[in-house]
Amino acid sequence: MNQKVLEAVNISKYFHDPTTVQVLKDINFSLNKGEFVSITGKSGCGKSTLLYILSTMDTDYSGDLLIDGVSMKQKKEKELAFVRNEKIGFVFQFHYLLNEFSVLKNVALPGLNLGKLSQKEVEDKAYEKLKILGIEKEAYKKPNQLSGGQKQRVAIARALINDPIIIMGDEPTGNLDKKNSQIVFDIFKELSEVFNQTLLIVTHDNDFALNTNRIIEMEDGKIL
Repeated sequence: MNQKVLEAVNISKYFHDPTTVQVLKDINFSLNKGEFVSITGKSGCGKSTLLYILSTMDTDYSGDLLIDGVSMKQKKEKELAFVRNEKIGFVFQFHYLLNEFSVLKNVALPGLNLGKLSQKEVEDKAYEKLKILGIEKEAYKKPNQLSGGQKQRVAIARALINDPIIIMGDEPTGNLDKKNSQIVFDIFKELSEVFNQTLLIVTHDNDFALNTNRIIEMEDGKIL
């Protein structure tokens, strides 16, 4: 039985400044557990706007969004913030690591925010995630002592800390050279195949997209 992790139902979105423009038109699709899916399309086609809605950051849309079978439509901001922290892991083009903290502490932060485990349990878990990604040796360094590729791996470990049901990425290889892009892709593929992790990645990188399980191609706010 395929377990639906995320479902977009007739999602439409308008921008109203200075004139009204429809940026998303009747978006319908679902993601099953363990799927590795990419969203592609030219700049301005609505990919990032869609990702903002799917990640519950933008609530100004029509239609419905179901995460883990639950509608996000009537939830208050505090409830959505909890869903984001517990159920969604984020990997961005820029890693957004905090240089005043160690790598381990950076990975642990969303787990400490969630507050379900003790600090020691979260830090042990953070170390395990770094181990999965092959960078546990860097655990006590500061992010500014790492290479770009290592930083992005730390960002992926941080996204995994709360065992989210889905990882969302916005151009996660956009800032990396070919070698490091391949490393990040291989990590995502392993997460999908070995750990049954669901991934939804917005990307401009055709090679990256072609190697995912499924490509959702967008144009002018619609799925082709």
